[in-house]
Formats: sequence, structure tokens, C-alpha cells
Amino acid sequence: MSDLHGLAAARLRADGQRYTANRRAVLETLAAAERPPSIPQLLAARPDLAASSLYRNLAVLERAGIVHRIVTNDEFARFELAEDLTGHHHHRICTTCGAVDDFTLSTRLEAELERALGRVASRSGFKANGHRLDLVGTCARCS
Repeated sequence: MSDLHGLAAARLRADGQRYTANRRAVLETLAAAERPPSIPQLLAARPDLAASSLYRNLAVLERAGIVHRIVTNDEFARFELAEDLTGHHHHRICTTCGAVDDFTLSTRLEAELERALGRVASRSGFKANGHRLDLVGTCARCS
């Protein structure tokens, strides 16, 4: 966790921002979450944070490359720590309830996916530096 705080402070400084107590609280809440939470879920977990402050801090943290926003089809985006801070993973997104769960692929399957996406990119002259995969459907709770 101390590495996370050090990296966050450095990224915020590079963006001309400070690493405040509220930003630390947001990051600690995201780090402890089982799955990417929505703003209402973050507020329920941290009632000491004002909604307006949470919105502002998430925007700053996202701009600094510390937090990643996951857009679903319900009214609330979900938030998680940036992938380079947590490790490469993908998402299952429920189109009914908007829940987002992380999953990883085997090393072999991830390598095959990288090769296939590399071929797609090279055909058009696109220079890929990574990928994100969202599996969209209905979760077990909603089906």
C-alpha cells in the first residue's frame, strides 16, 4: 500500500496536484474494494466523504492516471485503480445491473490475444500499446 501512496503522490505532483487526505481515502477504498465500485457505493463505504468532493477527486485522480473509469450501461460508472498499479486484467460487465467484475486470462491465452490484436493493429498501421477486454452480458445474479 505504501508503494501505491508513493506512486499516487508522484503522479499527482506531476499533474500539479497535491495528495490530500481525501484522495488518500478514495484510493484506500478503491484498493480494498472486491470489485470496481460506483460513486454511490464509494459514498456508502466512506460516508465521511462529501459527494461533491468525491466527484472532484475522482476526476483529478483519473486525469493523473491513478484511477480508471469503467462505463457500464446503467447510470453509474465504476472506478478502479489504474491497471499499471494493480496488474493487467479484464472485466465482466452485467448489462442488467451494471456490476463489474475483474478476471484474468491464462498467460498462454493472453499471449494469443496479444498476437491476434497485434495483427489487427498492424493491418491498419495502428501502433497498439495495450488492450482492454470487456465481456458484456448478464451476471449470474441477474440471469
